[in-house]
Amino acid sequence: MSPDPTLHGLHFDAHLSTLFTELPLLERPRAAREAGFDAVECWWPFDAVAVPADAEVDAFVSAITDAGVRLVSLNFFAGDMAAGDSGLVSWPGRETELADSVDVALDIARRLGTRRFNALYGNRLDGVDPREQDEVAAATLDRLARRVGEFDGKIVLEALSGRPAYPLTTTADALAILDRVGRPELTLLTDLYHRAVVGDIDTVAEHAARTGHVQLADAPGRHEPGSGTTDLDRHLAALEAAGYDGFVGLEYLPTTDTVTSLDWLPRGRRSGHR
Repeated sequence: MSPDPTLHGLHFDAHLSTLFTELPLLERPRAAREAGFDAVECWWPFDAVAVPADAEVDAFVSAITDAGVRLVSLNFFAGDMAAGDSGLVSWPGRETELADSVDVALDIARRLGTRRFNALYGNRLDGVDPREQDEVAAATLDRLARRVGEFDGKIVLEALSGRPAYPLTTTADALAILDRVGRPELTLLTDLYHRAVVGDIDTVAEHAARTGHVQLADAPGRHEPGSGTTDLDRHLAALEAAGYDGFVGLEYLPTTDTVTSLDWLPRGRRSGHR
């Protein structure tokens, strides 16, 4: 079911890594603004490299500021996702690479006012003891939490579907990591698409107090609301009733062009800074 956005005070943002992909990345912030959005989010906005050239970073920052939108969430470098990587947090031997990329991300954040960061946990690795990976992850998340906490930032941790080597599949899996580290800067990313696919979407409101960010796409298919069978309206309403009042990122793959795929969301509900 497509959400009835008039029922909610939640603020929707455009995900630049899945929407407006008809255009190069640096043109998408302007396209989002022209479509009525004043907030956007993004995966790691550079090629599969932890430390891009300064000119690339400056170009990305300028694209956001020139468009007049706010970057509300940014992924930390997650490796080569096109090749199957799903984060570096639990990857022994790549701690320095991740730390260097975090320096870049936090520089962007300070320039743009971003305060939410998605730290993908990482796949299980052949020949590496999962306990070692979890120890690396706990130490890494503790360091990251302390860093973002210096400027009131939050890290969100996400459970995924469709990636067999990624160990965080359910909400409970992600919460177990948050509990192990025990830092207030670590919160849950609730992606309604992934929750629907794995079958624990009915529990999302129970964890609203620990949720730092929400994303949506319909399931099956991961397309715009109304394209699948998930009652997104019910789950958004439940999250809001349970106290969540943050952003909802539109992280879906349009079945048509992006602008047409946004017909479900009235233009008046695409703006309004929080």
